[in-house]
Amino acid sequence: MKKIVIIGNGISGVTAARNLRKLGDHEIVIISGETDHFFSRTALMYIYMGHMTYEHTKPYEDWFWSQNRIQLVRAWVQQLNPAERKLLLSTGNSITYDVLIIATGSKSNKFGWPGQDLPGVQGLYHYQDLELMEKNTRNIEAAVIVGGGLIGVEMAEMLRTRDIRVVFLIREKEFWDGVLPIEEASLIGRHIMEHHIDLRKETELDKIFAGENGWVKAIKTKGGEIIACQYVGLTVGVSPNIGFLKNSGLDINRGVLIDHYFRTNLKDVYAIGDCAEFRDPLPNRRPIEQVWYTGRMHGETVAHSIMGQITAYKPGIWYNSAKFFDIEYQTYGHVWNQLRDNETQFYWEHADGNKCLKLVYHKENHQVLGVNTFGIRLRHHVMDRWLQEKRDIFYVLKNLSKANFDPEFFKTHEKEIVDLFNRENPSTPVHSTSSIFSNIFN
Repeated sequence: MKKIVIIGNGISGVTAARNLRKLGDHEIVIISGETDHFFSRTALMYIYMGHMTYEHTKPYEDWFWSQNRIQLVRAWVQQLNPAERKLLLSTGNSITYDVLIIATGSKSNKFGWPGQDLPGVQGLYHYQDLELMEKNTRNIEAAVIVGGGLIGVEMAEMLRTRDIRVVFLIREKEFWDGVLPIEEASLIGRHIMEHHIDLRKETELDKIFAGENGWVKAIKTKGGEIIACQYVGLTVGVSPNIGFLKNSGLDINRGVLIDHYFRTNLKDVYAIGDCAEFRDPLPNRRPIEQVWYTGRMHGETVAHSIMGQITAYKPGIWYNSAKFFDIEYQTYGHVWNQLRDNETQFYWEHADGNKCLKLVYHKENHQVLGVNTFGIRLRHHVMDRWLQEKRDIFYVLKNLSKANFDPEFFKTHEKEIVDLFNRENPSTPVHSTSSIFSNIFN
């Protein structure tokens, strides 16, 4: 029987542990200094907002771990000694392993701004960050958030629930336009401002100032503007949390370098999740995949390989989802922020400015390559199947109602969407019949 040690109790590490237990009887140890038990990281914001308690964010009861013979160790790993297959812990103890899985996730980025380490300045990723944010924002009036993206929006929503004024600095022309096409980026930017967030576009942080008590009191932009605040949220992305692995013998770039079986250059040492970087990324995939869904797939795949069912990582169609205040976002396939040479697009936006659908498709054969939706829910298994089957835009639009996953009594928009496509493409319209929309409009 082998001793399998997993560093990190996030979605990747825990998924690996659960699948290892399903597949065999090896000794399994999970080490984490963050929390005693696995919790839903995406739910952190709801604890701050009072919608949940920490207990509500734990997918498994506390007895689950002992019942499944998964040992939990509360500690930070400080050093890896691969020659002795040993981990040195923050408690002063050490743990040996036969197989090691590194699943240490990410940490918030800092870029050397003067004042970035002042009290009242922080990122938001770990549970400890949430506890610090609770302390740092107590009885304050104004905050500045630096950097767009999902974490920045979450932090803005959290702060606004306590009536804290928020100035949101982004260096881009539109919100998250390095990821989103301009139409969707503009839509989300408007939505942020509708929630009384002072969104400052093309604005960068220069320095952070301390008051007489040493606490943050203001920031200065590169344009020279001084903005008073008692809190600064740094949400300029995350990077792999691998500082403790330097000088360990592991091949490291931005993350721990791995092949498509999650193997590192060290024997019996694997890396998964946000901290792992593919040496040879799959086509149209990033070297580091910092997404909940892919982290889960990493854990499942590496467990099978360790248990002798050698399995390469084949994630299938790209998918992600998020929420921007009141607007839910889904993306399927690949919708780049700018069209590629072989691509064209169809874009529909509702008159209320809070819903849209984008279909990116091939110029020649009309195959749908990617889908973005904001404010409209689509059935994952339907969209995934259509993309795998390489359906064209005419098929997708004609059958769009089959993919609708909005709750009962929600308004539907398929007819309006198809009508717009036909007006824009009179030479190649979607030939609908009354039966296509009969379940909705009759």
